[in-house]
Parts: sequence; C-alpha cells; structure tokens
Amino acid sequence: MPIQWFPGHMASARKKAAEAMAAIDVVIEVVDARLPAASSNPMIAQLRQFRNRPCLKLLNKSDLADPAATQAWMDFYNRQPGVKAVAISAKSAAEVARVPALCRQLAPHRDDGTKPLRMMIMGIPNVGKSTLMNTLLKRKVAKVGDEPAVTKHQQTLDLGPGMTLTDTPGMMWPKIDYDPDGYMLAASHAIGRNAVIDEEVASFLGGILLERYPALLAARYRIEPAALDAPALIEAIGRRRGCLVKGGGLDLEKASLILLQDYRDGALGRVSLETPQSRAQMIATVDAARAEAVPDDQSVDEDEDD
Repeated sequence: MPIQWFPGHMASARKKAAEAMAAIDVVIEVVDARLPAASSNPMIAQLRQFRNRPCLKLLNKSDLADPAATQAWMDFYNRQPGVKAVAISAKSAAEVARVPALCRQLAPHRDDGTKPLRMMIMGIPNVGKSTLMNTLLKRKVAKVGDEPAVTKHQQTLDLGPGMTLTDTPGMMWPKIDYDPDGYMLAASHAIGRNAVIDEEVASFLGGILLERYPALLAARYRIEPAALDAPALIEAIGRRRGCLVKGGGLDLEKASLILLQDYRDGALGRVSLETPQSRAQMIATVDAARAEAVPDDQSVDEDEDD
C-alpha cells in the first residue's frame, strides 16, 4: 500500500518558510543519515534554489547509520554546487558546535560584521531539528518528542553575537513519488502511525535487513536469517519474544513493532536503509516499470479510438 502523509499545518508551514527564506543566508537542512535522500524534502531544494541559497546538509543520527554508507552519501552531496554535507549527532554538543562556522564558510559575505549571519533549520518531521536547535542554543527552546510533527510553529532566535537562527516545523511534501521512500520514512518514524500499517512497514524493513545486515539480525534475535524471508522474520521475532495472542497464535503486530523500535533505537546496530547506488537502482527500477506501463495504456486508448 503506497504511504502518503501531509497534515494540514504543513501547507501553511511551507508558505511561511518560503517567505522567511528571502531574509536567510544559509539553509541548514537536517536529514536522517540512515536514509538521506528519502528523508530530504524536494520542496526544500526548490525553495533554496529559487532564492539561490547555499545549503549545509546535516546527516543527523549518524551514530545509528552504517559508516560506509554515510561516507558515500557525504561524497555524493559534496559534489553538488552550493552544498556542504556533514555527518553529526544532534545530541553531541561538540559536533553541533561546528555548525555556525560551517555556515559562515557558505556565506563569506557575512564575515564583515555589518549584518548578522541568518540561518534557517529545515527538514522533514522527526529527523532531529528540535534537538539540533536546543543543542546549538544550549537550552531548551524547541519541544522534542518521539512522534513526528511535534514542532508546528516557526521561531527565530539569536545565536550569539552576529547570528540568528530560524527553526521551522517539519515539512513533508504532498506526494511521495517512490513507494520505497514512504516505507523508509515510516520505518524511521517520520510519518505518523495513523498513515501506515505497521506489519507492512516492518516487512519492508525486514527485507532490507535480511539482504544487507543478516549478521545484526542473528545477533539481536538469535535466529538464522539465511532461511527466512521478511514475513518469516517477523514470525521468528514474535516466537523469540513471546508475542502471543489469546489461543496461542502469534501477535504479528507486536512482533513488527519490536523490529521497528529496535531499528529506530539503534538496538540492531548501525544500519542504513539506502546508499547512493541502491537509490539509483531503485529509481531506475521504478521508472522502468512505469515506462513499460505507458505503451499498454496508450494502445488501449488507440483501440478505443478505432
């Protein structure tokens, strides 16, 4: 089932962010290091490119991501004009302390001291924007929660001498073009549970883990992944963790939530759901399937016209 999620307040948040960007020097885009492209809102790139604003792309939660995949993504983004990519954990004060200096490198015209360096934090829900804001300011100014879309209002604060920081609500985009992106976002809890079926999301996640990280599954759940597919993995986790319903059957929803929560918390180990190569392959596969479907549709229309 394709996953889509665009709460009403996000349309208003996009409009306000577009207006505020006219007075911004640098966009700080926060993405999830485990799925950097899937967690990057294409509207953010459109807005900043329209205003010709440079971007500091922070691959947050890098402590939960596969280091090799993270390095591949940084190499990928750092080849793009006007973009500087850095892997961080927004909970680390030492790593976050580098952010203002990195922004100054992207806006050297603000080094003359005549006007403040104006930065704006943007990103989708639950990638760690509020945690970054609080760590930067060394006090709690933004609400942090486990549910996506906690922040709903834009605010601008002073960040020391000659610097201001604008925090924006998490913004999804109206239509997710690639179904795997929706599942990766749901697995990482960037999409509200009311828009997803946990068993389907866990099955998608399980398929990636079986293909790329079987040893982590074996260590965490004491199972033999080689003999399993994604549905069987969920069942095996359910049996191992005693997820039973009345009558002795397996509670697959509970087992699914265990796998999802273990991934979200980093209990499985350092896992990335996509690399630049795997993403290119996914897009090529989906686009090819769509292209194949077009001639069939056209031939039907031609037959009807005859």
